Formats: sequence, structure tokens, C-alpha cells
Amino acid sequence: MKKKGKIFLVVGLVFVVSMAILGYGYFIFKDVLFMSNKFRNGTTINGIDVSGLNKEQAQNVVATKLTDSRNEIVINLHHKDKTWTWQGKDFEVDNQIMPYVENVFNYFNEGNLIEKKAKLEKLNGNTAFNIPYGTILTGLNEKIKTLALEIDKPAVDATLNFDVTQENPLVFTDEQEGEIVDQEKLLSMINEKLKIQQVIDVNVPIKQVKPKIIKAELEKTITKRGSFSTNYASSSEDRKHNVKHALDAFNGMVVLPNQEVSFNDTTGPRSAENGYKKANVILNGVYVEGTGGGVCQSSTTLYNALLNADLEILEVNKHTLPSSYVWLAFDAMVSEGYSDLKFKNNTDANIYIKTYSDNENVYVDIYGKPFPENETVRRRVEFLGAIPHPGDIIVPDTDGQYSNKVTYKGEYLRLKYPREGYRAKGYIDRFKDGVLVESTLIRDETYQPQEGIIIEGIEEVTEGITLPPNTVTFIPPQEQSLVNEDNVQKKIQKENPSNYNP
Repeated sequence: MKKKGKIFLVVGLVFVVSMAILGYGYFIFKDVLFMSNKFRNGTTINGIDVSGLNKEQAQNVVATKLTDSRNEIVINLHHKDKTWTWQGKDFEVDNQIMPYVENVFNYFNEGNLIEKKAKLEKLNGNTAFNIPYGTILTGLNEKIKTLALEIDKPAVDATLNFDVTQENPLVFTDEQEGEIVDQEKLLSMINEKLKIQQVIDVNVPIKQVKPKIIKAELEKTITKRGSFSTNYASSSEDRKHNVKHALDAFNGMVVLPNQEVSFNDTTGPRSAENGYKKANVILNGVYVEGTGGGVCQSSTTLYNALLNADLEILEVNKHTLPSSYVWLAFDAMVSEGYSDLKFKNNTDANIYIKTYSDNENVYVDIYGKPFPENETVRRRVEFLGAIPHPGDIIVPDTDGQYSNKVTYKGEYLRLKYPREGYRAKGYIDRFKDGVLVESTLIRDETYQPQEGIIIEGIEEVTEGITLPPNTVTFIPPQEQSLVNEDNVQKKIQKENPSNYNP
């Protein structure tokens, strides 16, 4: 009897517990769904009661209601002193709202009974859901994009204009902040306001856009790297014209990183058709008149400015005769098809060139990336000495080229004076904080001595002919030069005056 009582007691307890569990499950099930494939009682979507409806029925009811109610929607958008108004009737409602309906349905159907119960408790009895109007009003995103086109003002970067008409050709423009519509935020704001009312006012949200290039920073990226000038005050007007005309071809030039430039290609033929006039050039060690005389002063001025700017020189050549307007070993002779000045922008930024002149000098300024902090470069010449000249030679006028000036033997015409030669080296010295840290040999030049040339007539003096007194003095070979580092440029200037220089 005792054993049977215990069995009945256990069975009774199991029954009670089972019923409790089933009862609790029933209440959970009852609270979660009205039926397994229908919406729970009291569930609304955009204020539309979908209780007891399945997903397809809910989609149709909600789509119809939203389509009808969209006519009451008015969206007023404000920015500064302007307002845009969009009417709901101007939009179509996307009737493919099943994904949103399913999201609401699945919210309650995913998980076990206890998890579903927890969802309801978390909602605190609120089972109203809203499908964002912005996602179902067809074309709203496109309208927002069109609105943005009216409002958006892109940021404007600071710029550099290289204006050679200005004394300082580096002309900078100021940067400007931009503003653009925050399209994602605007859509969100419209959706939020349409949850509570159908006539809404929205201030268009704006994002400020910073420019990428700031004037103050841009100004730090460029400076005058180097400059040079030479004097042509004593030159003829035609020679001055040629010097300026050749340099004009470089005025305003922008040289890209790693770009190579040829002087001859840039200036073009030395012809009258190309704007050049007649002036002195060197031919076989003698100054003669030729079209384009003076262009070598242009190339030399440019060359030394390039050196001061620490740019790479690819080709440079000396003159036969030293030039009075520049140090030895720092001249740059150019001749079509024979000698050129070539250089390369060996920096990682653009190089800008300005050339200009006055009545006495021509100038070349070169702008580009600043040197490393407290670093500078300087040119330096080392005079190695003079080479004695070989004196005069007498050349008979066998071809009669000078027959209008000399006819008979014993008649002399000096065509050229002997000139001593020179040796010099050119260096680029590099300084850091005023201290020499590197010295680079860039030129080792020898200007060969020149023999004097005296032309003599070739006809024999016959009886009855008296020759005029000879005014040409024969100059013997030079034994020793008195030229030194201090006076060599003065001597070159005296022998090769600027107005004769090519």
C-alpha cells in the first residue's frame, strides 16, 4: 500500500509539472502569435492593423493604404533662404513591400517560444511597426540627388598661377571650403518625421568639405631656387634684341619632373624668319657678323641660373674665345647642329622659368621646390693659369679675299691679334648652415691660345711703286703671361669686349 502510494504521488507530480509547462507554453504561444502563419493580435504597420492576416494579405492591405495615404504627404525642404516642396502624389509607392512585411513577421517567429516571449516583453506591449516612406516612395533617392546638385558646392583647392607679367610671378589663389548635402542623413530625417506626421519640414543637412590644398601650405612648396644675370649694356641694339629674343622662348616655361629641355630646340633656327638679327659670332676664332649673334649670352645666362638652382646639366660646351660676361669655365656656347645646352628637371616638382631684361642686363629666375632647410649651392671658379700665345703668322692673300686692302708683298693687314689661352675649373659648392659640406667639379676647361693672323699681298713690287709705311707690327710668341686670378677677367674684357662677344 505504501509502495502504491508513492507511485501515485510521483505520477501526480509529473502530471502537475507537465500541465504547468504546457500551460506556460500555451500562454507564451498565445502571446506570440494568433496562429503560426498570421500576425499577432494588435500588430500594426504604419498604423494599419494587420492582426490575423498572413504575409500576402498584409502586403496587399499595407500597399493599398500607403498608396492612398501618400497623397496627403507634403515634404518641405529648407536650405538658407530657399525652400523645395515635394508632394506625395508626385511619387509612386513601391508595392514590392513584402521584404518589410516579412521583417515584421519574422521578428516574432524567429527563435524558440521563450525567445519570442522575451521579444514581446522587450517591446513593452508596443507592436506598432513602420516601413520607412523613404524606402518605398519610388524616386525619392533620385530627387535627393537632384536637390544635391543644386546645393552642393565642391571645395576649391588653392592654386598656383605662374604669371611672368608680375614682378613676383608666383600668384596664389585662396582655398575655399565646400558644402554638400548629407544625402543619407536627409533620407533618414524624412523617414523619421513621416512616422509621426505627413506634412513635414526638414532643414537640409549639410556636410562641410575641406579643400585638399591649402594656400599657406602650397606657398611652402615653391620658392626661387636660383637666378643669374649678365650685362650687355655695350652691345648693339641688334645684339640686345637677339639675346632677349632667345630668352623669351623660355619665359613662362614649366618643366615637369624628369623632363629634358634643349636650348636649340626651344629657341629654333637662328634666322631672320625666326626673328633674329645680325650681330657678331665667332668663326674660326675670329669675330664676324652673322644672324643670331648674342644668343650664346642667352644660353650662358640660363646655364648659370640652372646651376644656382641645382638642376642637372646634360650638355654644355665652352666657346673658342673666353666670354667677358661670365667667369671662365661657366660659359655655354650654342650653335645649331653643333653645340647645345641641355638640362633636366631632376627634382620631384615642377620647375618654372622667368626671363626679363632692362637696358643693361638680362635676367633668368628659376622657381621650384625649396632646397632642404639651411642648404645652399654656389658656383666657384678656380683659375689654373694662362697659356702663352704663339705670336703672329703671316698669311699670303692667295685667293684675293683682301685685295681691296692689300695688293703687294710688304703690304700687311692685321686680321686677328694673338691671344693667350687659359685653364680653369668650375665647381659647385654645397653648404649646410653656412658650412661647406661638398665640392663638386663640373667643368675643367682649356681655352686654347690663338695665333695672330696678318694678311700680306702677293704681287711683286715693281719699279716706280712706293708702298705706304707699314703700320702693322709683328708680334712674336709670348714668353710669359702676367695674367693672374685677380686680373684675368679684366684682360678678357679688354680683348673680347661685350659688344663683340657672341
